[in-house]
Amino acid sequence: MESNWAKNIGRDLAASVVVFLVALPLCLGIALASRAPGMEEGLNVPLFSGLLAGIVGGIVVGSLSGSHTSVSGPAAGLTAVVAMQIEALGSYQAFVAAVAVAGFIQILLGVLRAGFISAFFPSSVIKGLLAAIGVILILKQIPHVLGRDSDPEGDMSFSQPDHHNTFTELWAVVTDVTSGHVVLGAAIIGVASLVFLVLSDRFAFFKKVPVLAPVTVVAFGFIMRWLFNTSGGPLLAVQGEHLVNVPVAQGLQNFDQFIVWPDWSHYLNPQFYIAAVTVAIVASLETLLNLEAVDKLDPKQRNSPPDRELFAQGCGNVVSGMFGGLPITSVIVRSSVNVRSGAVTKLSAIAHGFILVGFCFFGPQVLNSIPLSCLAAILLHTGFKLANPELFKQMWREGWNQFLPFIITVTAIVLTDLLIGIIIGLVFAIGFILKSNLRRPLHLIRENHVSGEVLRIELANQVSFLNRAALLRVLENVPAGSRVLLDARSTDYIDPDVLDLISDFKKETAPAKNISVSRIGFKDRYVDGDEIEFIDFSTRELQENMRPEHVLQVLKDGNERFRTGHSLTRNYTKAIHETAEGQFPLACVVSCIDSRNPTEIIFDLGVGDVFTVRIAGNVVKEKVMASIEYACAVAGAKLVVILGHTRCGAVTAAVNLAEQNADPAEATGCEHLAAVVNEIQKSIEPARQLNETRQALKQTRWAPKSSSVEPEDDFPDIVARANVDRMMHVLLEQSHTMAKLCDEGKIGVVGGMYDVRTGGVEFFESAPSSLLEQSPPEVQPPEREQTVVQSNGQ
Repeated sequence: MESNWAKNIGRDLAASVVVFLVALPLCLGIALASRAPGMEEGLNVPLFSGLLAGIVGGIVVGSLSGSHTSVSGPAAGLTAVVAMQIEALGSYQAFVAAVAVAGFIQILLGVLRAGFISAFFPSSVIKGLLAAIGVILILKQIPHVLGRDSDPEGDMSFSQPDHHNTFTELWAVVTDVTSGHVVLGAAIIGVASLVFLVLSDRFAFFKKVPVLAPVTVVAFGFIMRWLFNTSGGPLLAVQGEHLVNVPVAQGLQNFDQFIVWPDWSHYLNPQFYIAAVTVAIVASLETLLNLEAVDKLDPKQRNSPPDRELFAQGCGNVVSGMFGGLPITSVIVRSSVNVRSGAVTKLSAIAHGFILVGFCFFGPQVLNSIPLSCLAAILLHTGFKLANPELFKQMWREGWNQFLPFIITVTAIVLTDLLIGIIIGLVFAIGFILKSNLRRPLHLIRENHVSGEVLRIELANQVSFLNRAALLRVLENVPAGSRVLLDARSTDYIDPDVLDLISDFKKETAPAKNISVSRIGFKDRYVDGDEIEFIDFSTRELQENMRPEHVLQVLKDGNERFRTGHSLTRNYTKAIHETAEGQFPLACVVSCIDSRNPTEIIFDLGVGDVFTVRIAGNVVKEKVMASIEYACAVAGAKLVVILGHTRCGAVTAAVNLAEQNADPAEATGCEHLAAVVNEIQKSIEPARQLNETRQALKQTRWAPKSSSVEPEDDFPDIVARANVDRMMHVLLEQSHTMAKLCDEGKIGVVGGMYDVRTGGVEFFESAPSSLLEQSPPEVQPPEREQTVVQSNGQ
């Protein structure tokens, strides 16, 4: 335990160094980008305010936050808000007072658990935010890597303070390069740093120690700048705006000159509170979005508590505002660098804040010797990781409903700024969700129950008034004389307008068109509750009207539904009540005891639909024959199915014992097993002959059609089929009762092989017969008075 703790400390502290190196120019650049145009220097954003916000974000927010990977500081997404509110209030001093009030509002939001809204952010927008940050880092950092630093480092907006935009800035770089006006020293450092970072991804050593490559790049930039400035001449010198520019105080006693104290004289000005609420809402929204995004990057996939994060951010903004710092949010760029540098706990975020304090107060001259181009290379490399082409491919594969909100979010953020882009992305994503809900508020499923067809209308999870028109269209198109089941079992909410529509349809429209309307899943939360008006099980009338070929079709349809995953919706409670007084099954199925072929499930049947006789190897012995006779001669079942299955344990044992010429009792210790094994072994020789015949015909045009048992299958499967065929013969030869019923056409006898690999059943007969070839006649549901069963939640 101690070794893991020590290992995590080492990784966290190492990651904090990289986060510090990235945060440093971003804090300064965001402070520059937040300045209100045309305002006096003393009333505008001071450069140190960004560093102060970074320090508070690391130490205060990092300590209070529940996130392991999020790093907070001044946010590029707030630059436009900051400039606008400073201009509205008239001074930066009044604005930082509003920031402190905004912090108290965020604390209140955290206490009130307002962080739950983060659960409603669409994943397409979250992924779009990550990709957009990556694209912006690539586009914005290319000029800095090549030594063009007219735009403040950390500016994420499309429109820049230097009157360029993201694309014209890139064109300006091309112009500088072609005209020879590029700062050669800075460009050499930036390009060399980027090449090194890209190549380091190919070496396992750098992957094991993620912080090594960025630290090496900064050290390289520091040394190369010194070499260029001392011996490279004016052409290679890197100075002025191309270096980090941390404010330097003339002694510790002069640090108070960097602190801006809040001006509370505006507390009666409504604009003051508008500014506070605006900062609180925007900072909270951006924090929650970034928190979701960072959690997706976390290799351990840990979830950060949003309510605690709002509380922590609020405390941070109170402290930052009180000492003249910019508003704080969780920042995706720093957080992503933190994750990719191997940070494990929030110690990394806290430590980076202390490193900022140490260097800003005691070593600003060292920081001011670092070229911006090498730091830009680190950010550009991070952008490549965030805007991974695989992310775009993944979103494309997920379909238009995911890809369009994703790409719109990316495009909007790149072409505007973080705040406006996120809002546009959220609006489009919500629009797609509403559109999908409006177009598909329900599913229509036609189910063939034993009594006939039922149209099941499956309602969505949330059925609002917006879905009323779609449901109305469906109900209006229900044919006269139909049976309808409204299924709300997966529905959490139904709008009262929709409930009124359903009630009016049932009471007025349905009786006029002779439509039977049933409900399930409405439960006691709605006045009418549940009711089932169609027959969902075999009754005397159904049994009497059925012919063997129709029962066979019922089994075929049921197996197809089971195999394809479209089993019927059944009300077992009603079936239990209605079958308590008597049973009228349609068929008798003799199957193996194998746990993989439960009869009612593989044929999608309900309570009271079939007799089931189960015995190892589905052998027809005297007692089994007695059950079959009772099912057909007394209880009225119309079809007998001898059902075998592939990979049958009993058949395999019989084949193996026959090959070994072993006694079943001695070989297995089961003293009664011989009764089953001996019967199955009688089918081995016919199966062998059948297999040889099939092998001989395999290459001819008279080869048999494919079935569930092919010549290439295991021999025990062929024996299992032959065993089913023999059991049909045994039944009709040894039971005069069954033979007579079959001759009179009152019953049918068929065999079946269930494939445990596919879930499908192949039916066959022992000799050519009309039963499997006939199309079953239409069977009309019996005309009887419908019984309405009211239930609470059943």
